[in-house]
Amino acid sequence: MSKNLTSELNPGQKEAVLHTKGPLMVLAGAGSGKTRIITCRFANLVKKASPCSVLAVTYTNRAADEMRAGIAGQVGKDLKQCWIGTFHSQCVRILRKEISALGYSPDFSIYDDEDQLNLIRHILKDLNLYEALYKGVLSKISNLKSSLIEPKEFVAKSDGFGFEERLAKVYMRYQDELRKSNALDFDDLVMLVIKLFENEPAVLDRYHKMFEHILVDEFQDTNPAQYKLLKLMARPQGNICVAGDDDQSICRLRGGELNNMLNFENDFPGAKVIRLDQSYRCTQKILDVSGGIVSKNSKRMGKDLQAKNGQGEDICFFWLNSEEEEARHIARMIREFFLKNTYGYGDFAVLYRINSQSRALEDRFQSEGIPFKVMGGVSFYQRKEIKDLAGYLKLVVNKDDNVALRRIINCPPRGIGASTLSKVEQNAKKKSLSLYASIKGLLKANGLMVTMKEKLESFISLMEGLSSRRYKDAAELLKAIVESTGYMTDLDEPRAENVKEFIASAAGKDVKEFADKLSLASGSEESSAEGHVRLITLHCAKGLEFPVVFVAGMEEGLLPYFKAKSPEELAEERRLLYVGMTRARDILILTGARKRRLFDKLKEQKPSRFLQDIPKSCYKTIEKAPPQAARKEEVFRPAPAPLPYVTGTRVKHSKWGVGIVRDCYGEGDDAKVTVNFPSIGLKKLNLKFAHLEKIH
Repeated sequence: MSKNLTSELNPGQKEAVLHTKGPLMVLAGAGSGKTRIITCRFANLVKKASPCSVLAVTYTNRAADEMRAGIAGQVGKDLKQCWIGTFHSQCVRILRKEISALGYSPDFSIYDDEDQLNLIRHILKDLNLYEALYKGVLSKISNLKSSLIEPKEFVAKSDGFGFEERLAKVYMRYQDELRKSNALDFDDLVMLVIKLFENEPAVLDRYHKMFEHILVDEFQDTNPAQYKLLKLMARPQGNICVAGDDDQSICRLRGGELNNMLNFENDFPGAKVIRLDQSYRCTQKILDVSGGIVSKNSKRMGKDLQAKNGQGEDICFFWLNSEEEEARHIARMIREFFLKNTYGYGDFAVLYRINSQSRALEDRFQSEGIPFKVMGGVSFYQRKEIKDLAGYLKLVVNKDDNVALRRIINCPPRGIGASTLSKVEQNAKKKSLSLYASIKGLLKANGLMVTMKEKLESFISLMEGLSSRRYKDAAELLKAIVESTGYMTDLDEPRAENVKEFIASAAGKDVKEFADKLSLASGSEESSAEGHVRLITLHCAKGLEFPVVFVAGMEEGLLPYFKAKSPEELAEERRLLYVGMTRARDILILTGARKRRLFDKLKEQKPSRFLQDIPKSCYKTIEKAPPQAARKEEVFRPAPAPLPYVTGTRVKHSKWGVGIVRDCYGEGDDAKVTVNFPSIGLKKLNLKFAHLEKIH
């Protein structure tokens, strides 16, 4: 690492980068440069060692991409073979080489969230259990695996009746179905590497010798299984560096365990702890408000963050009459900032606790012509056409993948209906076979009706033909799938374009590696939102930052969420709000509503109890007076006529030339327009006298 780069680090950051012997925990507050420590430390370590001797892991795909990009920018070496990525991606890499020792085939499939839900739904239906519970069952199973509790152990511990008994049956069957399909889910990836290392000391020793150092970002989000894996891999050298912020631990429902941070010093005796208390993101007032809330949590390591960006603007809490009024107020403030030429639309984010809160915001932004994007929507990789083709690809790689087969056996429609598949499944269960092997067995036995036999023979012939060829890359295989199945015949243009994009993304990629990438891809994506206000749930805002942030719905029942009853659940709600508030760089605005429609009921709301945790000197409340008796003239007022200009319209003025409309508002003779003229800047004009010419 260059002296110049070292000189840019503050004393705490520099100490964390240069500490290279023994365990280290970097306790990094919001905006204090946590990820930068990991990237700089990696660069420093590989000055005298191979980049492949450092294992660097983090929690999410987005964080892994940022970490890899940061390391690449500093190391200046080929990182293709380096061990940099998420826990899951690095575990896949190990298992592809070593899983035979556990009795699996190296061609195993990886089930993503939708694959898992489909399998659980199938099991519940087969066991005549209430199907609507399938998401809750999957969450319970995931938490059991995250805690390293296997089916047999859970069966032994369960109470033998009620929900636990049913869950134990489903868990046992679920794991059996995965094994038959030669498939793993995300939690298995970590569990099986742990089992591998515990059962095969020679394999563990080989990885001990391979990795001289371990670097962990977002350590606060690790679950018990991931932490156990780190402890196994960090011995005997103990050269492990973890960076995280206990105040940003918000993954408890997904198995995240805050105690991993609290126990680190006990688990690694002699560990050094370095606190990074300078925030390069937020203003001091934002830090004081967010810190006032999270400081009420008892289980925390504590830090006193100081802002490098000065005191900043006051934080305001606006208490409004309804969610519609809240949305209107937020839209008006965004437009005012925009018209002052202070911020572009892409500089704003509105954060909220639950997805349904976006409805009023979307309606208001749309009616006022404010461009916006709802983030955390359906991922490209979760679209039906992509999942269908991925199902074919996975079945080519692993014929035992039952979930993939169920998805594509009649897609596109080829006349193989539910009754045929039921016969195949009964035979598979009777003979303990995968569905694919069951079909082949039924065809050999000649016990099928002629039409059913012909359709199944055609399907097997299709799959055998696809599997028999060698492909230069995954794109070539996908093209062969599309051509041989006629998949694109009935697709509309947008979905057809998605398929083309999917094939293009597979160019030059190894088939098996590409299949892994599809399974490990995040269930949501951040589409390009440049120039748009972002609408985001608080959980999805982790790792992001914006100049101006609104936190909407500062009410009891939303923040904290009404289901949060225990002290641990309330502590997580405080941390969630802290994460949301510290996404703001310059300005933080809080809003709430007296009335809000939640779960199809209009409810009277109260301000969030968390507001009481903020020192009164840190923020001010601005309350909209409750409405008087309903005024009929307002209720039945006719809708205003459409405005002649929308934001972005090009217009020409006789004196100032061509400009771009920033805003248009008002009615009749009072209608006004704000135009940005490159020669003189913003001008607010009365439309009646402006005599603007629209340029098409």
